[in-house]
Amino acid sequence: MTETSAAAVIAHSGGPTAVLNASLLGVVEEITRQGLPRLYGARFGIDGILADDFIELSRMPDAKLRSISQAPSSALGTTRREIVPADLERVLDVLRAREIRYFFYNGGNGSMGTALQVDAAARQAGYDLQVIGIPKTIDNDLLEVDHTPGYGSAARFFASALRDIDADNRALRGQVEIVEVLGRNTGWLAAATLFARTSPESGPHLIYFPEERLPLQKLLTDVEAVYRQLNRCVVAVCEGQLDEHEEPFGADVRAGSRGSLAMNLGHRLAKLITQHLKLRARSEKPGLLGRCCSAFISDTDWREARACGEAAVRAAISGASAQMVTILREPGEPYRIGTGLVDLERVAFLERPFPKEWRTPEISANGGAFAEWAAPVIGEIRPHEFF
Repeated sequence: MTETSAAAVIAHSGGPTAVLNASLLGVVEEITRQGLPRLYGARFGIDGILADDFIELSRMPDAKLRSISQAPSSALGTTRREIVPADLERVLDVLRAREIRYFFYNGGNGSMGTALQVDAAARQAGYDLQVIGIPKTIDNDLLEVDHTPGYGSAARFFASALRDIDADNRALRGQVEIVEVLGRNTGWLAAATLFARTSPESGPHLIYFPEERLPLQKLLTDVEAVYRQLNRCVVAVCEGQLDEHEEPFGADVRAGSRGSLAMNLGHRLAKLITQHLKLRARSEKPGLLGRCCSAFISDTDWREARACGEAAVRAAISGASAQMVTILREPGEPYRIGTGLVDLERVAFLERPFPKEWRTPEISANGGAFAEWAAPVIGEIRPHEFF
């Protein structure tokens, strides 16, 4: 683009993360460096564009933007709205009216699907619009990316939470603790809880992945074996875990934008353990705290989220469209990443499971290859000392 009047807009979509505003900062800073006169922020994602509800980010004081970049969640607001054809027509009308030629959409696989639809609608209408996706999801389930901004901080939270819950369980023995971990259908966050382990006796003693069905009898057998040995047991289980019948163990289910999900899985599993094994059991569900806790932001995660925002602007200015920024891990030590681009159609509405080759006995011991991969993204989890 060569028009000096061309404007840009950024919108957030899907569940927030602890570093989403860092990507926002990256976009603002790079827009300024590139000399574009106007950058709008759409309030509450696509809903804000449809309502012509914008904040002019290019007029925000630098100090305020930097302060916002350290805050969790989304300062702009976000949405889970599923776009329909009538929405696309309205979106283009609003963008035309404001001379917006650069569209940045920050989200996960469903959000990349929306970005792809906006790009296709613009092309069909003959409207010159550069559409770039910026990756974001705590679930780490985007394809074509080494890892996603948001994952490292959420993983750090859950690893730290399991470390502390295990300390409590160790001090007051005679109880089974079920910790329900975010992640929906993938086990990336559940796997990260292994960083809580500091010794063979440390929890979580059992980690389950939603990619593999978990018969109730296996869960009961596993828990009983650990309890007999240690007189206690800490279990990490993903919120999307299903039994061998493709059911959430009789938990209550709610419908959401990405399918159904159990509302009280951990509580249900604790009740089943008490019922069948006659053991004291309770559950913990950090829930939204796991994705928005600023106290556990990973420094690496924050820096990489910001870098993705910067890379998105550079890509759009160079003429790219219908693409998403991707994080590329460079080979060798020390840990380094670069950014690249991938076609939106290769990531839209698709889900990356936790790799089967990493769901091995080693992950129950020391994490194996997964631990080596995840450590620099999550950061150090300091162990507690015990007598």
